[in-house]
Amino acid sequence: MTEPRWLSDTEMRAWLGYRRMRRLLDLRINRDLAADAGLSEQDYDVLSILSELPDPAIRVGELSERLLWTRSGLSRHLGRMEQRGLVTREDDPDDARGTVVALTETGRGAIRGAAPGHVDSVRRHLIDRLTPAELQVLGDIAEKVLDN
Repeated sequence: MTEPRWLSDTEMRAWLGYRRMRRLLDLRINRDLAADAGLSEQDYDVLSILSELPDPAIRVGELSERLLWTRSGLSRHLGRMEQRGLVTREDDPDDARGTVVALTETGRGAIRGAAPGHVDSVRRHLIDRLTPAELQVLGDIAEKVLDN
């Protein structure tokens, strides 16, 4: 067995800083979203994707791929959102084995109402704390990691 490539002090600082930053950002932004709009991060993710679709509905499988969620987890969450009147689910007219999900007017209103406060929270906790050069580097880093 080969010896692991342990992290250097610089690498460890970057790794641990990233992990703590990610947790705290998620916590603060999600807390703001819940307080301001009564939505969870998962609600917001679903609603934002649905609100940007050119077609009124999307297959549940495609939505789960976009969100990087399991179908069963998404299905359970959609059930809760459906009970709150945010989305509807129906049989796929093109494939009887599938289900499509669509945004309701209530859901559209919820995302429209939540978006300004959410963007303000993202700005307050991250974007406005960085210089334009730092934002460029952060975007470059994200793309580089995600491309892999």
